[in-house]
Amino acid sequence: MLWAALLSDPSPSCIEGLVVWGLQFTPRVAIVRSELGFAPAVLMELESSVRLFGGRRRLAARMRSESAELGATALSWATTGLGALALARGGVRHGFGAPLAQCLDALPLSSLDAVHQEAATLARLGCRTLGQVRVLPRAGLGRRFGAGLLEALDQAYGLRPETPVWEQLPERFHGRLELMARVETAPALMHGARRLLLQLCGWLAARCCGVTVFTLRWCHDGMRSRHVEDGGELTIRTAQPTRQIGHLGRLLTEHLARVELQAPVGELHLLVDEIQPFEEAPASLLPDERPDDEPLPLVLERMAARLGNARVLRPVLCEDHRPEWQVQWQPAQEALPRAGASWQGLPQPGFLLPQPVKLGINAAGQPLYHGALKLLSGPHRIEGGWWHRVQEADGSQHAVTAVRDYWVAQSEQAGVLWLYQTRLAHEGTAWYLHGFFA
Repeated sequence: MLWAALLSDPSPSCIEGLVVWGLQFTPRVAIVRSELGFAPAVLMELESSVRLFGGRRRLAARMRSESAELGATALSWATTGLGALALARGGVRHGFGAPLAQCLDALPLSSLDAVHQEAATLARLGCRTLGQVRVLPRAGLGRRFGAGLLEALDQAYGLRPETPVWEQLPERFHGRLELMARVETAPALMHGARRLLLQLCGWLAARCCGVTVFTLRWCHDGMRSRHVEDGGELTIRTAQPTRQIGHLGRLLTEHLARVELQAPVGELHLLVDEIQPFEEAPASLLPDERPDDEPLPLVLERMAARLGNARVLRPVLCEDHRPEWQVQWQPAQEALPRAGASWQGLPQPGFLLPQPVKLGINAAGQPLYHGALKLLSGPHRIEGGWWHRVQEADGSQHAVTAVRDYWVAQSEQAGVLWLYQTRLAHEGTAWYLHGFFA
């Protein structure tokens, strides 16, 4: 078996955060609280997770780097839970450099709570280490100190099975963090918010989900002015479900850069509003040419957070027969429609004019553009827009109705053109140039 023990900061939010974060590695996580004043610890049974996370070395490196950000003060490994806890209290990183019994024998009495409770009596017997206690007669130890001491020693050395109380994954995520100092600028909140984001990503990984909406709340200091509210909040929406700590951190940083705090902040809360099932992208057997590139949706999302949704747009195909209304621009954050417009095989120009250009006609009724035009194909009639009403600056509205016959025409000077002829009663018949074929 492979066990990891994390010594935690005594604050409840730090302990809960380490538990939620640890559930992404294994569902078997337990809290060990000491009644003798020692720092609480989080135990994790990781044997079933070694292969999933790339082996012991990679798993240990990842847990060591991430747990430090969450307030863990020590991390140790062993084949038993109490053994890992004793090594962590004794300042030993792992119990695999030598046999476990040899590593534990050199530890002081304070490494195990059951032994430390009898430290004064054991010291008078000449015992200074766990190894010296273990060599004492078991029958005498049991009669004098009770069965609890023997049970703790046996469990630490792997002679008796351990039965910890495993923690359950919470149904809803609510991370809380009391800041070490009062923060007066919004961007500086990111240092504490990143710790909450790490807990959030662990919770999402354990639930196989991705977040789409989350809220960061902050509580103002109690010494604030009377007109200042208790706190503020910032709600962030993502274009697609994600649990990437890097992207969530960059997105939150961009939003916080535009926030002005009304008073110093002493506490942060992170809540999840909406989650969706998350599907991991399948890994390729061949090496990726550009593995570090950020996907386009994430880039657009970060740009929208910095510049505003109204300034980051993308074209969207719409179901409309009128060419100038078939492509509309919408904020990049909004979801794309399921289907776009279709021309059903009709000729389409490579370049469409922003505004149609009215053409003259000769005596024979032919349209003119650098000379008379020769009509090659047509007409292709479209009728639509009677339902579409546009509001003018004075508040009046009118329908944008289009009744047109489109033609493909040939010009000796300009090449192949795309024309249409209007057939509205109030306007009569007129020719317009609408596009050019490449």
